[in-house]
Amino acid sequence: MGGARRRAALVGAVAVLVAAGVGTWATDTWPFDGKDTYCWGAWKEDSGPGFLSREALDEDNASRTAKETVPTPGRQRGRCTVALHSERVSSDGGKVVEETEITVTYGPAPESAAERMEWIGGYLGDRAMPLPDGLPGATDGRHALLVLPKGCDARDGRPTAVTLDSTARSVYSDSTMPGDAGLGGSQSVARLLVAAANHAMEKAGCAPAEPLEAVSPMPTLPEEDEDFFTRACRIRGLEFVGKAARDLEYQVGAVTRDLQSCSVRTEHGEGRYFDALMVAEPRLSALFDGATGSKPPARGWRGTGVFADDYKVVRADCAGRPLTVLMLAPSLHETTPYFAAFADAVARRVGCAPVAPGGSSR
Repeated sequence: MGGARRRAALVGAVAVLVAAGVGTWATDTWPFDGKDTYCWGAWKEDSGPGFLSREALDEDNASRTAKETVPTPGRQRGRCTVALHSERVSSDGGKVVEETEITVTYGPAPESAAERMEWIGGYLGDRAMPLPDGLPGATDGRHALLVLPKGCDARDGRPTAVTLDSTARSVYSDSTMPGDAGLGGSQSVARLLVAAANHAMEKAGCAPAEPLEAVSPMPTLPEEDEDFFTRACRIRGLEFVGKAARDLEYQVGAVTRDLQSCSVRTEHGEGRYFDALMVAEPRLSALFDGATGSKPPARGWRGTGVFADDYKVVRADCAGRPLTVLMLAPSLHETTPYFAAFADAVARRVGCAPVAPGGSSR
């Protein structure tokens, strides 16, 4: 082979290698760092949280698997799951199976009003705190929700959101115990969620000009749960006395101008008595669009709302923006007086007129 031909062949070979290198760098595979990525490329192995670490695979028979469906401009839904599985022998010789699963979902809020109310309360209530940097969402360190910009809304107008859910358990021969999913706390969850949201929006073709960021510290719960009380969440009208108070506990959640929650549980947090929630942040408020009816739910209430068996929701104007109050409760509990007390307390706190009948703006 002549010198000119040899040089041409060498240049061609280098070009092929460079092209291959660019492709493998883009997917974070060999010959660069060889680390796996998950959730549409949003998360990388050994990037911080325990469930992504290589140490998580140090147990006997340990494995990490992943599945995903990618959102596209023509299919505005996506889902990714990262699962850990390991087996070990306990001190008494029995087999213990450790299972962890983290799931991220991209898609519009549920269409059914009842399902949507439960979905909203599950992510924004109880111990959930607002995401940092003004992002419209919340997390409790195990679950999280982020409402995406309006450009990602579904064709019927429902906001699109990214949610994160986690479960972890240890399965013994005679019992199952909950465990730690290794997410690294609320700050870590916020960053995991935002990274997944940015990548999902890129795939779906609705990413904003600047990616979303969660860099500021997460707010913390104002106080821990309380199981010795007469007045729940320090709200007048949420009084419990006698045996009922002894069997209940409450949790004060977020208390901001955009979000406030109060949860009352039975049997040390194992059963719901009621969850009360106020939402005023514009993108979070959009989650309620079309689900609060067209007239007041009952005589004397301001705004529009629905009183169903397992939820009560009312939306009213508050200084030019909608304020929505929601209560979730099993139908066996008559909670309308509690709902009225919560609704008027939060409206008064943010400087709005009373929502429920008999309320006072003082």
